[in-house]
Amino acid sequence: MTLSTTPKMTVYGAPWCPDCRRSKQFLGEQRIPYDWVDIDLDDEGRAYVQQVNDGKQIIPTIVFEDGSILVEPTNSELALKLGISPSASRSFYDLIVVGGGPAGLTAALYAAREGIDTLIVEESAVGGQAGVTERIENYPGFPEGVQGAFLAEQMRLQAERFGVEILQAQSVTGVKAVDDFRVVSTETGDEYSSSALVIATGSRYRRLGVPGEEDLIGAGIHFCATCDGPFYRDQEVLVVGGGNSAVEEGLFLTRFASKVTLLARGDQLRASQILQERAESEPKLVVRTNASVRGFRGATRVESVTVANSETGDNEELHPSGVFIFIGLDPNTEFVRGVLDTDRWGFIKTDMTFQSSISGVFAAGDVRAGSTKQLAAAVGEGTTAAMMVRGYMERLQKNRGYAGDG
Repeated sequence: MTLSTTPKMTVYGAPWCPDCRRSKQFLGEQRIPYDWVDIDLDDEGRAYVQQVNDGKQIIPTIVFEDGSILVEPTNSELALKLGISPSASRSFYDLIVVGGGPAGLTAALYAAREGIDTLIVEESAVGGQAGVTERIENYPGFPEGVQGAFLAEQMRLQAERFGVEILQAQSVTGVKAVDDFRVVSTETGDEYSSSALVIATGSRYRRLGVPGEEDLIGAGIHFCATCDGPFYRDQEVLVVGGGNSAVEEGLFLTRFASKVTLLARGDQLRASQILQERAESEPKLVVRTNASVRGFRGATRVESVTVANSETGDNEELHPSGVFIFIGLDPNTEFVRGVLDTDRWGFIKTDMTFQSSISGVFAAGDVRAGSTKQLAAAVGEGTTAAMMVRGYMERLQKNRGYAGDG
């Protein structure tokens, strides 16, 4: 099975526009194909934007397959247009899973099979980072590798088969305990209650923190090769990082770019041996070690990248068309800071049962302190979390029963 790559809409915008970057990221996360028109480079596109906006140049302007148009839409407005419901069907569930990546989907699947009524709340699209990885080589059962989007879709279908409800495109803004209930709040102002929670929000790609990076994200600096790689056909790009993700995404980018230069900070790659071998055999991929990015320059998009050589101390200016950064992960735990105990990096601390500092609130996958940040491990942790939830809810029911008998 391959997912459709036929564009269903056209996005008119510009690289310097933050709302355009947000909309592109949202569509990429939802794995919805679209055509991109840069109105800075396309006179007809710019004229069309002005025509449909009464002479005003407002972007992003998004034209859908049915001819309808959204101008500067929020993610919620985009979700509604795409048929993604902004709210769940009920306000109470036995279990709420926050995060629809592999850990969250697995926890929900196993819980639902136990008869536990389950809701998943996911801020983007199901599948997490696995869902936007072009090819996963180390997941058991797929000797030739598997498309990340395909694997995510199969996990979603399996969870829904057992009755799991999935609320997409909704961010959870808060978690709290009220008596025996665990409550989550969403960006729309809705609240959903449950007997137990599983936090499986995963992690996001870490940034370099160098001058110029923040201003040029989406304007030549990217964190998703699957989302933005096709825009660099027959152009030269940089990949920053030396681990598995960097090499995997660098290899994927060779499908489009004329040349991919991978910058590794250490004196050798940290990626697995099989990925290193694939990198060595790919003529369009060049690996440079002892190389660190010191800064980015550009008015409206990346024009140059300053790279330092740690052996010689020399600085060099490179001029790629685009830069893709894969240097590690930070946890998606802002909504539980000050509520749940976290380690110094922000990952959720748990006991041996994956329970957090609040009883009835569990964590699984990349977001959990001590996890291995591997796909197969996330699936295993989701399974374990579901089993721990079942035990917790059995004890909760017994306690409620005893209280009622008194």
